[in-house]
Formats: sequence, structure tokens, C-alpha cells
Amino acid sequence: MNFERHITSHLEDWKAREHRKPLILRGARQVGKTTLVKTFSKGYDFFIHLNLEKPSDKSLFEAYDDVHSIVESLFLLNRIGVDNQKNTLLFIDEIQELPKAIHFLRYFLEEVPDLHVIAAGSLLEFAMKDVESFPVGRVEFLYLHPLNFAEYLQAIGHGAILEQLVKIPVSPVAHNLALSLFHRYAIIGGMPEVVKRDIKDNSLASLPRVYESIWGSYKEDVEKYASYPSQRNIIRHIMDAAPLYMDQRIKFQSFGNSNYKSREVGEAMRNLNAAKIIQLIYPTTDMVPPIKPDLKKSPRLQFLDTGLVNHTLGIQAQLLSMNDLSNAFKGAMIPHIIIQELLSLNTIANIKPYFWVREKLQASSEVDIVFPYGDKVIPIEVKSGSTGTLRSLHFFMDGVEHPYAVRIYAGEFKIENLETLNGKPFLLMNLPYYLGTQIPKYLDYFLNNYTAD
Repeated sequence: MNFERHITSHLEDWKAREHRKPLILRGARQVGKTTLVKTFSKGYDFFIHLNLEKPSDKSLFEAYDDVHSIVESLFLLNRIGVDNQKNTLLFIDEIQELPKAIHFLRYFLEEVPDLHVIAAGSLLEFAMKDVESFPVGRVEFLYLHPLNFAEYLQAIGHGAILEQLVKIPVSPVAHNLALSLFHRYAIIGGMPEVVKRDIKDNSLASLPRVYESIWGSYKEDVEKYASYPSQRNIIRHIMDAAPLYMDQRIKFQSFGNSNYKSREVGEAMRNLNAAKIIQLIYPTTDMVPPIKPDLKKSPRLQFLDTGLVNHTLGIQAQLLSMNDLSNAFKGAMIPHIIIQELLSLNTIANIKPYFWVREKLQASSEVDIVFPYGDKVIPIEVKSGSTGTLRSLHFFMDGVEHPYAVRIYAGEFKIENLETLNGKPFLLMNLPYYLGTQIPKYLDYFLNNYTAD
């Protein structure tokens, strides 16, 4: 079973380009990189797939010191004429296993530019340390994430609902079914193997083995994440304890009731962040672009996939019985998956969203997400309840010159004319949870069609 991924349009653009650089596809393990490229390869006459975890495939790069010899050998082994380079896709999978292969990507561009070359790896940040000369400017990158909700709808055969969701504004007739489908997606997450199994069995009971296999494979890679031997235990501790801190601000010192020092935890966290298993989302105090993270303030933890966290916490069965996930896991679950949805849109650049803070003894405030739009920073709160309870959002709106704010909640789409607690008029666009991937498009609609009274 192959899924339609929105990143495919970027692959098609890359393929059609006359001056095409070798492409490195990045992302954590098991988000579907290999499957994506195999599906994409059907648009070529010839496909050569190397997996550098296999000694036989790795030996080709080890045996030769020039790219022409490698290409000639590959074409000969695969019985492809060397004049078919324009119609051939070479896929170098798990390229992080051989730093020499990463270095050689520059020569594919310079010496065999007609050959289409894609490389993939999940631990590239660590392999790059051993690359003699990384081909800066001679390769390009795309980033792959777990399935987002739009991709999930395609996977489960609900394209009709997706058609409704991309219409702006969304029709009220789609609300109840879309919310129900998002509920299921938010519980199981977007890891491709999990979604495949859920489609096949339609039962949470069959999913634990899949989650354990995925999480177990990440733990087995601990040695690759560790900068030094004793760091392995620190990383294992973080991976065991971190799910309890989903969407919470954390301190490195003694993280998870440990005796580990701030420096030790911070370095281990940054390694996991580089592997894209656990990411650090930092706050900002900026209210106008450009938004800059404040690395001195406590970050939040963002996991690769909410479904993995739900499984680790053992709360999936409990979530199934809830009508509204707003309060799930102390209100942390929905903000977490909305961030996951936004991250999934970042296919060209590895850009993280920020949250906004004002920290004062008597009046600290936090806004879940701040989104740059032109010369404005748009605050986005993720919570249900009355608009009068959005105190941090009100405070933010009092501090900016524009009137636009967003609330993501379980209700239907609507735009309200409101006033802050201090009496400033502003516009609040209320978006249902299931429109997370549509936020940029809805901001276009909102700011181009509405003005404050």
C-alpha cells in the first residue's frame, strides 16, 4: 500500500528541472522515505536502488575513486545502456552509512549531470561530521514527515472530505465527519506502518506491536546518536521520560527526576533533535517579524509523532471514548498534533514554529503558536472554551498594531469581531482542529478579506 504524499509535487518539480542537483531526502526513520522514492521511480524508464546498509551495495563506492567508474559499473550490473542516464533514477538509500558516498554527490552533479540522483538517510547530521568535504551548494534537500491529516484522509479513502477541507471556508456539512476522522488520526498518529495496519485491521488492539517496533528501532540507534559512551544512558532516559512532558516546557537540569546535569541533558536532547525524534521548540518574545527564538528560555518538547506518544503513555483506549480531545493529557495533545501538522508542511526547509512568552512575576503569558505573515506576527491559540478565557491572546493583541488572531478548537469555522480585555477591537478566526494543514491558506483568506470594524 502506497500513500499519496504532498511532497511528491516537489519531486516532480525537481525531475523537470534542467539544471538539477542531486537531492537528499531527509527525515527520521520509518516516515516513508524509501517507499516514496520507489513510488516516484515508476515515472522513469530505469531505476537503480542501492542500500548502503548492504555490504554488496556499499562496496561499489569503496572500490572506486571516480564517479564515472561507479556509474558504468551500476549500469552494467543492471543491464542498462549508459546512454539512458536521462531516463534513469539512481536511489542511494541509507547514505549516512558511508560518508564517502555523501562526498561523491558533488561529482554526480559535475560529471554525470544527466543522471537523476536521490539519496536518503535518517542520521545524516551525525554522518556529516565524518564527511571529508560536504558538497555544499551542489545538493538540495527535501524533508519528509509522518503523514499529516490531509495525507491520512487520502490513505483511508476519504478524498471527498479532503475536497471539502481545501475549500475556503469549509462547508459546515463536513464538520462532524471531519472532526470524527481527525479524532482517530490524532489518536493513532501518522507513522505509515501504523496507518497501514489500522486500515487493514481497524482495531487499536493490533497496533501496539507496530509502535513498539518503531520505538524500539529508535532506541537501538542510540549508539549512533550518542557523542560519547556514557551519553547512551542519558538518551535512553530521555526517551523513556520525555513522553510525560508532551507539549510542556522543560528544564534540562535533572530532567525526568534524574541526576543528570543541564549540560549533559542539553547535549543529548540536541542529538535527538538532530535525529528528528524529539525536537526542541523554543519560545520567542518577538511581536513583529523577524521572529527569533530565545534559546535562554525553557523550550517545549515536540515528538516526531503524537500516536507514538499516546501509545507510550498508554492512553489510546481512553482517548477513543472522549468526544472532545481538548482536555486530553492535560490539554497537551491537540496543541502537540497541530504543531506536528505545521511541521509536515515544511518540505523545502526545516523550519520550526515558535510559541510566544512574556515572563513577569505577576503576569506571565504564553501563546501556543506565533506565525509570521508578511509584516505581521499572527497569534494562534489551540483551545476550546469561551473567547473571554483567551487571556494570553488578548494580551498579545494589545501589543500589536494589526487586528488578526486565530483560535483552533473543536467547533465550526467562524470569524468573530471581539475586543480584548482592555477594549481593543480585533478579529478572531476560529478554525476546527482538522484544518491544521490549511492554516497558511486560511491566513491568506482571513487577512485579504476581513478588516476590523
